[in-house]
Amino acid sequence: MRILVVSEGESLDSYVADDFGHAPCFLLVDSETLDYSAIINEFVNEEGAGMAVARAIVGLKVDAVLTGGIGMHGMQILREAGIDVSSDEEGTVEEAVTDYLRRIERRKKFESQGQ
Repeated sequence: MRILVVSEGESLDSYVADDFGHAPCFLLVDSETLDYSAIINEFVNEEGAGMAVARAIVGLKVDAVLTGGIGMHGMQILREAGIDVSSDEEGTVEEAVTDYLRRIERRKKFESQGQ
């Protein structure tokens, strides 16, 4: 799974950023290996940054976005593209990815028991 995490820095021990559009960078993380690449946010100082960032993320073909906070327009763009969005994330990037994967597994298990 390809997970994009809105980040305050360029490493897995950086904190998840609270502001989706104005975060300094994003980490594109492989959920199986935790290999990642850092992407500098070129829209950080622009008005309407959230929508611009969301459109750019859609082009990256990610499965999920983890962020501390996101506006409704950015959220809509990502969800319409079929990207799972988890907001209100906190802690380090690595902690957020690990917690997200644990929640996904728990959800799958719960859904399979209900059938």
